[in-house]
Amino acid sequence: MEFTEPVINQYLADFMMPFIRVSALIMSMTGFGARTIPTRIKLFLCVTVTIAIMPAIPPTNIENLLSLNTMILIAQQTIIGVMLGFMTIMVVDTFTLAGQIIAMQSGLGFASLVDPASGMNVPAIGQFFLILSTLLFWVMDGHLAYLQFITASFDTFPIGGEHFVSLKYKEIVLWGGWMFTTALSLALAPLTAMLLINFSFGVMTRAAPQLNIFAIGFPITMMAGLLIMWLTFGNFLTHFELQWQRALDFSCYLIDCKAP
Repeated sequence: MEFTEPVINQYLADFMMPFIRVSALIMSMTGFGARTIPTRIKLFLCVTVTIAIMPAIPPTNIENLLSLNTMILIAQQTIIGVMLGFMTIMVVDTFTLAGQIIAMQSGLGFASLVDPASGMNVPAIGQFFLILSTLLFWVMDGHLAYLQFITASFDTFPIGGEHFVSLKYKEIVLWGGWMFTTALSLALAPLTAMLLINFSFGVMTRAAPQLNIFAIGFPITMMAGLLIMWLTFGNFLTHFELQWQRALDFSCYLIDCKAP
């Protein structure tokens, strides 16, 4: 076989376009996109996945790799991959947000540590919820599901074909409201209990003004927060399964495929 310039361009296009879409997904996905994973490992994983799915992808029709049209196609592949990866981040951040709300209201927000993924100081409860939700993401084969989504997206959204309509961009933003709804529903029981405890402290302050309620109530609030978290922690898996199913259904809706 003679390797002419059109043949080489076709080989490069058939590898480069799927590689960009897969890389955008992996770099923005929960777990794979963490800063603690070396860039070389991420790059090797992107190349491996791209080579594995190339036989199932229809060939691209690109004549010039350096044209403006090719740059637009690259931007489109990046958007598709980042959108799917963004879904996984929103699922995990839902429970991180719930943990931070509980920590701030129960006085446990003073116990903070550095998040290795973001490099910021976060409450220990929020970090615990982040680690737990990430483990559930891996246990439920979330990474395999979204690799299946990105492979199916080449059939529903082929390279150079039609892409997302503007309505779906808006619906992605609206779907983000589920993150706050689920976080509030998960933290609602501890928040209600802490509200009653703080209300009782207010009654004690009115009944006995000479007591230092802050010194007495602060350790009681922290212990009550830990106890209430222990009593209500059984709902964590239920909320995660509901939010995870919503993410799968919405991701399927984005790329017009069927749920795995």
